[in-house]
Amino acid sequence: MKTSWRTASLAASAAAVLALTTACGQDTPPPASSQNVGATAEAGDYGEIGSGTAGAGAGGQASAAPSDAAGELNVSANAELGKVVTDSLGLTLYRFDKDTAEPPASTCDGDCAETWPPVPADDATAGEGIDESLLGEVTRSDGSKQLTVGGWPAYRYAKDVNAGDAKGQGVGGTWYALTPEGKKAQAADRPGLSTRQDPDLGEIVVDGDGRTVYRFMKDEAWPKPVSACTGACLEKWPAVSPVDFEDTDGIRKKGYMTFTRPDGADQQTIDCWPIYTFAGDKAPGDTNGQGVGGTWYAVRPDGKPVGASGK
Repeated sequence: MKTSWRTASLAASAAAVLALTTACGQDTPPPASSQNVGATAEAGDYGEIGSGTAGAGAGGQASAAPSDAAGELNVSANAELGKVVTDSLGLTLYRFDKDTAEPPASTCDGDCAETWPPVPADDATAGEGIDESLLGEVTRSDGSKQLTVGGWPAYRYAKDVNAGDAKGQGVGGTWYALTPEGKKAQAADRPGLSTRQDPDLGEIVVDGDGRTVYRFMKDEAWPKPVSACTGACLEKWPAVSPVDFEDTDGIRKKGYMTFTRPDGADQQTIDCWPIYTFAGDKAPGDTNGQGVGGTWYAVRPDGKPVGASGK
């Protein structure tokens, strides 16, 4: 059965393990991975949780219910992400981390394919800036042919309405806009951790995708970091992976360190306090996690929680 983009549009509106070698309160942090904060939430809701980066809508209004055919593929310049692949209507194409490129395989079916409609391979052609040799196809579980770019199955996002939209970027930590080479588009020149001035909360910490960073008041920092967020909690509050201090901007160095969680993963701290993002933040700048349950608060550059009493 061929996946219908029209139906979908209507249906849905890091590092190696590090030993804890620096005690809390010391000024010298241990080396950490230089990778940016990863949104480690599972994409079980296929985009309803996670973060998105709004694209620069350079193009005009796209049809709310475009045809399935991709038509001529082109390269569009996105102010946040650089060069991304778009279809003939200017809609951004995406790839899914749970798919594979060698060999090409798509794992997005059922409800997932309604939110992330697969791009049909039929009639897709290479426009300016697209290497035709990188275009291919993969047979889906329903027998239909899906377009691949650099081996990666290509999708649209049901919430992208206007040409240039890239609202699916970073959703669930598994969905990313496609570059012309088939790679994941990433925000350019943004530190792994930095700060921004929020109109309501003041200066707060954000990750490499611009998402707000939080603290959990049930955690501990001294004499060593301890995370009380485990199991299902981590699905809503993904732990921030290690980020080299050299890959930060505006963050206080004292107490900047990593620790190993009970599940064996490493987590970043600020002032020795474990830090997280919130799956309920849909886009950079959201602060939907602020004050949740009276235990979750945005983090200041010195590690203190915004608006919380006590710790």
